[in-house]
Amino acid sequence: MSSRRFRTLRARTGLVWAAALPLVAGALALGAPSADAAGHDGGRHTLLGTKPLWATRQADEGATAGSADVTARVYLAGRDAKGLAAYARAVSDPRSAAYGKYLGPAQAKARYGATRDQIARVTDWLKTSGLTITGTTSRYVAVKGDAAAVKRAFATDLHNYRKSGHTYHAPSAAASAPASLADAVLTVTGLNNAPRLARHHAQLPPPPQVFRNSGPFSTYYGSRTDKNLPSAYGAKAPYAVKGYTGKQLRAAYGAKGWTGKGVTVAITDAYASPTISQDAGTYAARNGDPGYRRGQLSQVLPKKYSHIKECDAAGWYGEETLDVEAVHAVAPDSDIVYVGGASCMDDDLLDSLGKIVDGHLADIVSNSWGDIEANQTPDVAAAYDQVFQQGAVQGIGFYFSSGDNGDEVANTGTKQVDTPANSAWVTAVGGTSLAVGKNDTYQWETGWGTQKAVLSKDGNSWDGFPGAFTSGAGGGTSKTVPQPYYQRGVVPDGLARAGGLSAMRAVPDIAAVGDPNTGFLVGQTQTLPDGKTQAYDEYRIGGTSLAAPVIAGIQALAQQARHGVAIGFANPGIYQRYGTAAYHDVTDHPLGAGRDLAVVRVDYNNGVDTGEGTTTSLRSLGKDSSLHAVVGYDDVTGVGTPGAGYVSSYRP
Repeated sequence: MSSRRFRTLRARTGLVWAAALPLVAGALALGAPSADAAGHDGGRHTLLGTKPLWATRQADEGATAGSADVTARVYLAGRDAKGLAAYARAVSDPRSAAYGKYLGPAQAKARYGATRDQIARVTDWLKTSGLTITGTTSRYVAVKGDAAAVKRAFATDLHNYRKSGHTYHAPSAAASAPASLADAVLTVTGLNNAPRLARHHAQLPPPPQVFRNSGPFSTYYGSRTDKNLPSAYGAKAPYAVKGYTGKQLRAAYGAKGWTGKGVTVAITDAYASPTISQDAGTYAARNGDPGYRRGQLSQVLPKKYSHIKECDAAGWYGEETLDVEAVHAVAPDSDIVYVGGASCMDDDLLDSLGKIVDGHLADIVSNSWGDIEANQTPDVAAAYDQVFQQGAVQGIGFYFSSGDNGDEVANTGTKQVDTPANSAWVTAVGGTSLAVGKNDTYQWETGWGTQKAVLSKDGNSWDGFPGAFTSGAGGGTSKTVPQPYYQRGVVPDGLARAGGLSAMRAVPDIAAVGDPNTGFLVGQTQTLPDGKTQAYDEYRIGGTSLAAPVIAGIQALAQQARHGVAIGFANPGIYQRYGTAAYHDVTDHPLGAGRDLAVVRVDYNNGVDTGEGTTTSLRSLGKDSSLHAVVGYDDVTGVGTPGAGYVSSYRP
C-alpha cells in the first residue's frame, strides 16, 4: 500500500496486512459557486474553498515571492451547473419520471458542457493577467505563471504556510474571478502547491519486491485447524484461506449464471503495470477463470508519467492487477478498460475519470484509491463532483473503496471518513471478512476489522489477546458533505448526526469482502530477492481495494440481468432495496451475540521465505476500531453485501 506523501492519493490494497450538497433539485456540488450562490465583492466572483483550512494565521510565514512559480487549473462551470446536478439526480432516481433517460456524450456536452464563449472569455482573462495557457480541454484551462500574475488574476496574495513539517504557498484569502465570469468559472485548483511536484519521467520502474504468504492454509473457511495451537474465544481458530478465487466469490454473492456479457467496466489507478496482460491471462488459466477474448482487456494510458518516487509508482502495479483480476473473476465476460493516471495526484486522476466520461468508455467505474477527508478541499471536491454528475447523466456509475484504516483515528489521530468515497455522487464500498465453506457455500460475513495477537514463545497462549487494531474497512460520518436524499430513512440518526446537529453523509453504501485474512488470491509478476529476476507469483490480498472491484463486477452482472440497460449512479437503487432479500445484512457476530471469530496466520518475517523465520498470529474478525457492523445500516458495511437475490432484483 503506497503511503501518503503530500496530497498524493493512496491505493487501497492491503498488500502486507494481507463533497456534495444534498441531491435535491437544482443543488450544486460543494464548492461549486454560481452567480446566485457565490459571494460578490467589488465586482468579483468568490471561488469558495480555495483557501485551504491549514492556511492559518498561526502557520503563516509571510508573503510568497512574486516570482514564485505557480501551476493551476481553472475548471469551467459549463452551460448549466444547476441543471446538471438536477438532471443527474433525476436520471438516477427510480422514482423519477426521467429515470434511465440518459444522454449520450455529445448530448451531455451540448447541454451542460463549457461553451466556446466561456473558454474564450476565461482564456482572455487569464492571459490578460499575465498567466500562460498550458492546456485547454472541455473541462478546464491549465495555466502557469508567477505569484504576481496569480494575484492579478485571482485577487489574492499567496503566502507561505507551514504544514506537517513542510512549507507550501496558498492563497491568503479565497480566490475570486471577475463577476462577469460567474457563469463560466466553477473553481480553481493548484493555488496551493502541497500536491504539485514538477518532475516527469518517460519510464516506469520495475515491478515491486516479491511478497509471499506462508502456509499452512485453509482451502475454504475452516477446512484446516491446528489442535495444538491455543484456543481463542472458546474454540480453535482455523488457518486463513490461501485466497478465494472467482468461483468462490461468485457463489458467495449470487452470480448464478450471469457473467457480465455485453457490459464494460473501467478501472482507474495511477501508472500501469507493464505485465498486466500476461499476468491476468496466467492467473485466469491457473485459477479456473475463462480466458480473455481478444480485446477484452484494454488500456488507455498517458503519454508520460510524473511523481514516480512520491507516489511509489511500482506499488500501484499490484493495485491494477488486483482490480483487473477481481473484476474478471466475478464477471468473466465483461470487457475491462484500464485508464491509468499519469500520477497519483488529483489532477491526473481527474483526467483519467474525465477520459471515461468524455468517451463513455464504460458504464461502471471501479476506483481503489483515496485520501482522508481532512486533506480534501472544496475546490477539488467540486471538480470531482462535476465529473461524477457528468457521468451520472450518461448512465455511468462510480464505485470507490471506503478506506483501510477504520475510523482513521489510529492512522491520523482524528475520526474521519475518506474521500472521494465521501462524495454524495459515488457509491462508497466498505469491506467484510468472508467465510465461504465447503462446496462454495456462503457461511457468513463480519465487518472487516482486525486485531492481532502473536503466539507466545512457549506456544501456550496468544500474547496480549485479542491484540491491537491493525486495519479495517473505512466508514463513519462526513464532516463536510450533507446527507443525500437517498440515505434519509435508512441511515440511523445517531450516525447521520454523529458530528453535530446537521444530518451528514454516512459511509459506506454497500460492501463486499475486504479483509486480507479472508482475501482474494492474486497473481502478479514481481522482482525476486536478487533484485534482478522477475517472475510470476500468487499471494492473498485484501483491502477495500478488493471490495470495490468485486462490487463493480457484481454490478456488471446486474446490468446484464437488466438486459444491458445501464444502472448509472447506483445509490438511489441500492438504498431502495434496503431491507430486502437482495442483501446479506452483515453483523460483527453472525453466529450470535458473544461468539467472536478469528483465524490463524503464519507469515514470513521477511515477506518472502523462511530465511528469517516465521510468525504465527491470531487475527480476530469484526473488530473495526470504533465502527461496528450491526443489524440494519451500519458504517462498516452500509446496507450490506449482495445476497442471492441481488443480481436478479435488477431484472425488468
